[in-house]
Amino acid sequence: MARVLNFSAGPAALPEPVLQRAAEEMLDWHGSGMSVMEMSHRGKQFVEIASGAEQTLRELLQVPDNYRVLFLQGGASGMFSAAPMNLLRGASRADYVNTGAWSKKAIAEAKKYCDVNVAAASPQGELTIPAQAGWQLSDDAAYLHYTPNETISGVEFHWVPQVDAPLVVDMSSTILSRPINVSDYGLIYAGAQKNIGPAGITVVIVRDDLIGNALPQTPAVWDFKAQAEADSMLNTPPTYAWYIAGLVFEWIRDNGGLQAMGERNRRKADTLYRAIDTSDFYRNPVDPDCRSWMNVPFILANADLDKTFLSEAAEAGLHTLAGHRSVGGMRASIYNAMPQDGVDALVSFMQDFERRYG
Repeated sequence: MARVLNFSAGPAALPEPVLQRAAEEMLDWHGSGMSVMEMSHRGKQFVEIASGAEQTLRELLQVPDNYRVLFLQGGASGMFSAAPMNLLRGASRADYVNTGAWSKKAIAEAKKYCDVNVAAASPQGELTIPAQAGWQLSDDAAYLHYTPNETISGVEFHWVPQVDAPLVVDMSSTILSRPINVSDYGLIYAGAQKNIGPAGITVVIVRDDLIGNALPQTPAVWDFKAQAEADSMLNTPPTYAWYIAGLVFEWIRDNGGLQAMGERNRRKADTLYRAIDTSDFYRNPVDPDCRSWMNVPFILANADLDKTFLSEAAEAGLHTLAGHRSVGGMRASIYNAMPQDGVDALVSFMQDFERRYG
């Protein structure tokens, strides 16, 4: 069976070597006579898998010793609530930056727990990020939350805000795509289903001084201190997703680490944006200074051709290119597992489609 090129925004394509290794180990992990899916999360075998995954992730991101790495459930959407529950620490206000759909969802959840000051927002109808010079920051904010990459609209920060309050970031669609400085942030959280592994597990990286004072109503499974003390096993974790994430971390390490991933991802994005910008048939609606490396939306000059484009792309083995239902058009998500050859194939198809319909 031929595998297609999957441009889905998430759950997204996984590296083929990871899938092959998981298939080989499906029935018998390392002579245990069990599948990882059958193991007790407290058994020696799975504890080895879990600790190995954490250690590899720490090495990839160069996580400082004063940060806890947690593997939780609930996705980024769960963390929209868990962040204020854990980080308010007696404060009543938090600053948020609104740059798109996921920022809005985070703001809506945070309003259940504190006074939210929207320090900055992208102008209505514009896919851009407001310059920090115009942000209206609070003097008493417990933290500043922003979304480094808006998966739906393809708007991405290429800089880190400089503020006094701890930075809280939803890195679901950018984590592990390039090097970052973990010390820039107080809390990093990321749903797995883009660059980490299958849906169902959420990576949380939080600085020690920001945990231990959760709101009384915080569920125990989302209390960062309680989970840190239990090695993320306060309850039964999503064991198989954790195992696959560990394989992905090893794949990244064995393929040059985050420096190499960053170079590959920049090259892929440049290839696709160049094809769009040199055409009168396609258009990217995002401010060029804020274009995402991971999620590239594009619009056809004639929207009546959208269905034809998607149908013919699928026939050519290029799948899941429809834009989000709230935006329309097309969107190519080109996470770590998408090879340069895949982007080249998409560009070739786009150019051929333009010749025939433009």
